[in-house]
Amino acid sequence: MILCCGEALIDMIPAPTDAGREGFVPHSGGAVFNTAIALGRLGVPAGMLTGLSTDMFGAQLMGDLAASRVDTGHVIRSDRPSTLAFVRLTGGKADYSFFDENSAGRMLTPDAMPDPAPGVRAMFFGGISLACEPAAGGYADLATRRAGDRVVMIDPNIRPGFIADPARYRARLEAMIAAADIVKLSDEDLDWLDPGPEPAAERIGGLLRRGPALAIMTRGRAGAVAVRSDGTKIEVQGRDVTVVDTVGAGDTFNAGLLASLDGQGLLTKAALRSLPEGALRAALSFAAEVAGVTVSRAGADPPWAHEVGGGGRSPD
Repeated sequence: MILCCGEALIDMIPAPTDAGREGFVPHSGGAVFNTAIALGRLGVPAGMLTGLSTDMFGAQLMGDLAASRVDTGHVIRSDRPSTLAFVRLTGGKADYSFFDENSAGRMLTPDAMPDPAPGVRAMFFGGISLACEPAAGGYADLATRRAGDRVVMIDPNIRPGFIADPARYRARLEAMIAAADIVKLSDEDLDWLDPGPEPAAERIGGLLRRGPALAIMTRGRAGAVAVRSDGTKIEVQGRDVTVVDTVGAGDTFNAGLLASLDGQGLLTKAALRSLPEGALRAALSFAAEVAGVTVSRAGADPPWAHEVGGGGRSPD
């Protein structure tokens, strides 16, 4: 099982009402939640580790996880409220207003963080859950504690507006990156982590020297570039699709990458240190394909396995 560790929340999406005024419709979301949903739909054994409320929104999130075949055995329920994110879409881009104080997800303390079950072979971390205390500290502790016997992937998906203490947040991310096997970044993430004047390739090299086997930078329509720890660079182009909105694109890319590596039998610490170029290219191409489906339709609506072909296996 691939265990996705982090936030699950409700996106309140604007929609017209019968009265003519704009209202908001609750949609299940969150970066880590979206990755778990995408993995489940792609047929990969996946689970979610998060804190969810017993309120009606928490019930909605639990139901949607189950509907996409995501295991909920690591979910911690409480009577605290659900996190709500009110969304405005402008030209396909999302702007958010978050209501997260004292929420079931944010207040998942480090001592309440469950250990992954024996069947968990990989863990995925990311999103705003790495910035919001006290849960952020618990996820970081879990990642660094269990990185020795399980594959760890991190997508920081940095949101500067959530960072109350930049020095503390940076130290947390640096420790998690050092423990990770795979790090996925956007160009904005890389600029925040390392704002130096050096070219992106040099800064990614510096990140890899901290410990990861693989660093991937996504570039929207321009596709993605992956760099192995030996310096080998592989690029793939983005899919030529009509973009409806970009919500969940990066989250689905993460799922596609993990699904392909898992399907090729390469989602192990040893295999990631010596990935064949063909296998890595196939994984990146599949990740771009599933992300392309997501951006072609409204909301974070990742594809099911029958909607994409090949499973991201290497042709070699």
